[in-house]
Amino acid sequence: MAIRTLVWGENVHEQKNKVVADNYPNGMHNQIAKLLSQDSNLEIKTTTLQEPEHGLTDAVLAETDVLLWWGHAAHDKVDDAVVKRVMEHVWQGMGLIVLHSGHHSKVFKGLMGAPANLHWREAGERERLWVVNPGHPIAKGLPAYFELEYEEMYGEPFTVPEPLETVFVSWFQGGEVFRSGLTYRRGAGNIFYFRPGHETYPTYHDENVGKVLRNAVNWAYDGTRHAHLMKAPNTPVSEAIEKIEERGAKLSAADHAGEVKK
Repeated sequence: MAIRTLVWGENVHEQKNKVVADNYPNGMHNQIAKLLSQDSNLEIKTTTLQEPEHGLTDAVLAETDVLLWWGHAAHDKVDDAVVKRVMEHVWQGMGLIVLHSGHHSKVFKGLMGAPANLHWREAGERERLWVVNPGHPIAKGLPAYFELEYEEMYGEPFTVPEPLETVFVSWFQGGEVFRSGLTYRRGAGNIFYFRPGHETYPTYHDENVGKVLRNAVNWAYDGTRHAHLMKAPNTPVSEAIEKIEERGAKLSAADHAGEVKK
């Protein structure tokens, strides 16, 4: 079965900056989709910030197996209701791949429960990405390291929770290092953060970057949804697995409802 893949792009810099527009004349989201299209098992669609509900309605997300997220200049323009909706779908089992400056998106920071801060420098320096977990599915088919001649530097410390796995570590020409490929799980959803992708450089024309993205989509895919994870139902005594008798004091239904509202 094809993996239903949705690329979400902010689509702001392409409209304002000639360098970005020259790098990505059809938009960054469409170039990312083009890289993904080399995998015939991926059914790829794109959407942008400018679409109604940012193109991320509940119906769209219900039909999305893996969502890729690129944002930078307009994190604050993403509606909080949409952010909550995306996070809930991740908790239920939708895969999420967060790219580059998406580390500061509301979605990523919300799922991490962390500020996701770092230090940075835009100087067009070389980035060398070391594969530190060569047996990981996301690293399949990659050399021991690969280089991007022009990139923005991100430096540690990166204030995110300790990942489940670190797949890549980057070295930059100026001497800094950064954990540039991290995996997480939130509820039933797999999450991968991948650092490269500054908009003024041609990162999403690189074949190794494309291979990482295609591998990541396949890794993040689960194909199931667990909607019950978003509910907190009461299990009555009559439905207990073992037979029990109710005893002791308890709160009223109204008191419990009050707690839920809090």
